[in-house]
Formats: sequence, structure tokens, C-alpha cells
Amino acid sequence: MMIQGQHRQAGRDGTAEAQMAAALRRHGAHEGPLDAEYVVHRLEHAGRTLLALPDTGPRLGYRLRAFEIIRPMVEAWGADRRMRPPLPHPHDVTLMDEAFCWLACIPQDRYVLRRIVGARALVSPLTDRHLYSWSRLGTVLGADSRAIRRWHATGVDMIVGGLALAQRLAG
Repeated sequence: MMIQGQHRQAGRDGTAEAQMAAALRRHGAHEGPLDAEYVVHRLEHAGRTLLALPDTGPRLGYRLRAFEIIRPMVEAWGADRRMRPPLPHPHDVTLMDEAFCWLACIPQDRYVLRRIVGARALVSPLTDRHLYSWSRLGTVLGADSRAIRRWHATGVDMIVGGLALAQRLAG
């Protein structure tokens, strides 16, 4: 069992598990099961929130640097928008930051899985449709859409495993 000082140190060491434990301590543990459905819901909510943020200002630039894996996709989406979605609530932005940090549970050497999970998280706040369909991701990555679905499920399972580990560390 970790003591309080060890929790604080773990939050600063930069590992994905420590970041997850720190996030769970800050925002409280999820009451329901930490399963794939919950993770996908939270990531899609985070994608809607990110796409609803204004195009300019230091906050968006900071967030796009933090979420380097999805920056090109977000920038391409913002290039031809005519309608603006309503600004997200600050609590939604906090939840977005937390959910996109979960991508760190997918190891760096599985970069393609991170891209797939990040791309599928981007849901238009105006139409509630995914910006990148399974077939479009398959075309971009040169793979079958069924393979893209499997890889997405693998990435989400890695996040679920990382969150479960972080929850055990926090509790």
C-alpha cells in the first residue's frame, strides 16, 4: 500500500500508470465498470469537446501540442467549418484533458493504434458523426476496415488495462 507522499511522487515521474493514478485522484474514480464502452464514450466526448473549442488562442495551441497524435486531423477539420458549435463547459474541457491522457496507456511502439483510437475519438459536435469512418481509416492506413476495428479494440483494451492498473494504484 502506498503512502500519500509516494502517490505525489508517482504523479511526477511521468509514467503512464502514474499519470492515470494522478488523474483518478484528481477527478475521482468512475463509479461504474471501467470497460471498453466507458472508455470509448469518454474518448468520443473528449473529441467533441476538442472540436468545439475555438480555433484560435493559446489554450487550443497548448492542447494540440499535448495531443500531438491527433493534431493534423483536428487542424484539417477546422479548415472548412462554417458553423460554430457552442463552447464547451470548463468541466468538459477538464474531462477532455483527462481522457486524451489515456492515450498514453498505449505504448509508443504501438503508434498506429494510438492514431486509430485518437482519430475515432474525433466526433463532430455539430453532426455527432465520426470524422474518420472505419473505411476511411482503412484507406489512409492501407488496411481492411475490419482490421482497423480490431486494432481500435486492441488500443481501447490497452487503455482499459492501464486505467484498471491506475485504479489499483490509487486505491
